[in-house]
Amino acid sequence: MNVSVSTLSLTVADVDASRDFFTSHLGYRVAMADDGFASLTRDDAAVDIVLLRKGMEILPAEQRDQHASGLIVAFTVSDLAAEEERLRSEGAPITMPLREEPWGERLFQMTDPNGVVIQLVEWVTSSPDAAERG
Repeated sequence: MNVSVSTLSLTVADVDASRDFFTSHLGYRVAMADDGFASLTRDDAAVDIVLLRKGMEILPAEQRDQHASGLIVAFTVSDLAAEEERLRSEGAPITMPLREEPWGERLFQMTDPNGVVIQLVEWVTSSPDAAERG
């Protein structure tokens, strides 16, 4: 199997609100859109995002009323502190402040208008050798 693109499909109540959040704060652009649907992409290796309005008939019946909850969309970035500062200045809702875990993960979280949790992560290495093992 050769995977050429990865896409995360999220079912949300308000597609436009999530679309605006991802395009305003996370550098996504709209590739395609229609009523109750938006396909978002970036020019780097980030996962594409598809937003579907909850209750759409194109979804199988057992999926129509589901909502993207209990899910964390995580992106590994460089210069995490600068990203947090930028997002705070833009008014993005930081719902978990920047912190560092004992295993070397630095992270913070935001929550989009539909309750989708987005986590930005940066891995901290304790030595140059650890970075090389990476």
